[in-house]
Amino acid sequence: MFKILLLVFIFIFSSGCSQKITIRALEPAAVDRAALTKKLSVVPFEHDRVGLSDKIESNLANQKFDNKNYFTMINRKDFDKILAEQKIQNSGLVELSAAVEVGNLLGAEAIISGSVGRPSSSDTYYFETRLRCADKKCKELMPYHVRCTKRIISLSSEVRMVDVSKGDIIYADTMDKSLEYSHCSDDSNPLPSTETGAQKLANAMADSFTRKLLPHYRHFEVVLLEKEDIKYNDREEKLLEVSLEYIKQNRLDKAEQFLIDLIDATNQKSYVPFYNLGVIKEAKGEYALAQKYYKRADELMVKPVDEISEAYIRIEGLIEKNNRAKEQLSK
Repeated sequence: MFKILLLVFIFIFSSGCSQKITIRALEPAAVDRAALTKKLSVVPFEHDRVGLSDKIESNLANQKFDNKNYFTMINRKDFDKILAEQKIQNSGLVELSAAVEVGNLLGAEAIISGSVGRPSSSDTYYFETRLRCADKKCKELMPYHVRCTKRIISLSSEVRMVDVSKGDIIYADTMDKSLEYSHCSDDSNPLPSTETGAQKLANAMADSFTRKLLPHYRHFEVVLLEKEDIKYNDREEKLLEVSLEYIKQNRLDKAEQFLIDLIDATNQKSYVPFYNLGVIKEAKGEYALAQKYYKRADELMVKPVDEISEAYIRIEGLIEKNNRAKEQLSK
């Protein structure tokens, strides 16, 4: 029984240690029309006790690509001045007609407005079991209970983006977010106040909203193949081993050389170097070459290999998304 458990442990431990490489992929904005409206003004939101409008404005103002601002933000004071001059009431969710009128006067292409609900929190109580020594020598343990509190803090908001030239809504979102905390009488972690939790939720909402309006980078890991698929001789085994070591050191160009040598040494019959080369090219953003190598690895498979099948499908999506993101950035 012990030997079986040991073998299971070794299998689980070894299966979780596969060498991986981090990929940084450019993702397009979820809202395509946002790429056509890059001169923005953010209205003070209605009932905004958490500064959500300020957080969104700051996020948008700080977004850069190639060291250039992606959005041009119109000064909040200019917007307030126009509202006062035109005697337009700011209710947070500005009426479409008013947004178009003010946007035209400011030269804005889009207006972002919204409203924020009152932050709320609720506490529930429960008990957790602990163990302590029943005597001085601690030969026996005795259970006891401690009182605990679970606090849920919630926040809701409505945010919308209005196209000034067309007078319609580009994007609208209703967000409901919550955080859960717990505290027991025997720990030193105090429960946060409603205000503190609401600030974290507002930051999360601002990040969620702005992320949908502009291209951004996504990071994920891809597993490399470390074992040969056909019989390798000593030199071929060494080529694979050294290539993986260079990848671990982030010396991708050097690793490429050894993988190309491995392809030649195996007469292009091993899918392992083709796949690993594809991963390197994907990591370097050379998607067309990555797709070429993945396709060749797929052709050499005798039976399905999950990593290759996933890569074959994934690279098509990355190419499509990358092209969309570049189009958005060029507008």
